[in-house]
Amino acid sequence: MLARLPRVTRLPRRARRTVQHFRGARYKRAIKCATMRDCGRRCVYCATALDFETATLDPVYPLAHGGAHHPRNVVLACTHCNHLKSDLLPYEFFAAFPWAGANFMRYARTVHRALKRAARRAVSLAYAQAA
Repeated sequence: MLARLPRVTRLPRRARRTVQHFRGARYKRAIKCATMRDCGRRCVYCATALDFETATLDPVYPLAHGGAHHPRNVVLACTHCNHLKSDLLPYEFFAAFPWAGANFMRYARTVHRALKRAARRAVSLAYAQAA
């Protein structure tokens, strides 16, 4: 007869949730490296070339509005465009700056398709109102 393994004590639900949400510097660096690869080392809003030190991570759907720091929500941006967007929702930002939406559709390859769809709609509406 096989020996029985000791029972593993599980953490309370609250403790598990806080442990899962803790992200270290290595995790952020890994996301930044993957995002640089996916965005072609360019700012997705103004298309300027970036290096690792000058690039910033920008959540497309802002954290202030309930967005997550998830690889499908994070893009690469220069500091100027990151401050320009601040905590605006994607369609508000792309309606105000349609050139940023056009570059976003081109360079943000791994972003969730709903965000790209919203960018496409906002850019087309902005150009239609301008004409």
